[in-house]
Amino acid sequence: MESSSSQRAYQLTKDQILSGEVRGGQLLSEVEVAGQLGISRTPVHEAFLRLAAEDLLDLLPRRGAVVIPVPSREATDLLEMRLALETAAVRRLCRSPETVDQLFTELTDLVAEQRRVAGDTQQFAAADDAFHRRIVEVAGNSIAQRFYGSLSDRQRRMMADAARSDSARLTELVNEHGRLAEAIGRRDVAAFEAALLAHLEATYRVVLG
Repeated sequence: MESSSSQRAYQLTKDQILSGEVRGGQLLSEVEVAGQLGISRTPVHEAFLRLAAEDLLDLLPRRGAVVIPVPSREATDLLEMRLALETAAVRRLCRSPETVDQLFTELTDLVAEQRRVAGDTQQFAAADDAFHRRIVEVAGNSIAQRFYGSLSDRQRRMMADAARSDSARLTELVNEHGRLAEAIGRRDVAAFEAALLAHLEATYRVVLG
């Protein structure tokens, strides 16, 4: 049975990676993590093994581990899946005018929230996730919702990386969300798909340099 110390080390390190606090290529020390949490190295090593199995860490004998950068192929694959899922969700939503109107109001509020928290990388990334996730949730396809949920860790990491890499990108990103919401409000699936593709490509270009 996994120890609570190992779980704490796992959650702390994973949160640091996904939030962008530690970046791809950075060396992590088992000793330092153990010191942060006031635990021995053994549960930290167990946590690092789990993160290596999730392709977040590359273990180095007697040195600790290196954070694996986001692979360019993974970013491309994620872009394709998000484009397909969110566009399909909007296409389905457009069959219900009342639902579209309600969602447009919610998304407008989320855009305002993102503007408010633009100075906080983690809150900004959470608001970004809420915006896109809400589109899929309201569409009501339970299979799409579960699959989209499985992408959340990767999305969170890429958004945090983008926010930390280019703070000027944040303002444009919020404006792009506004355009996505407007396309939904007009029930214009083609405009939404084109705006979403441009939005995702611009964000991933920042992440991948």
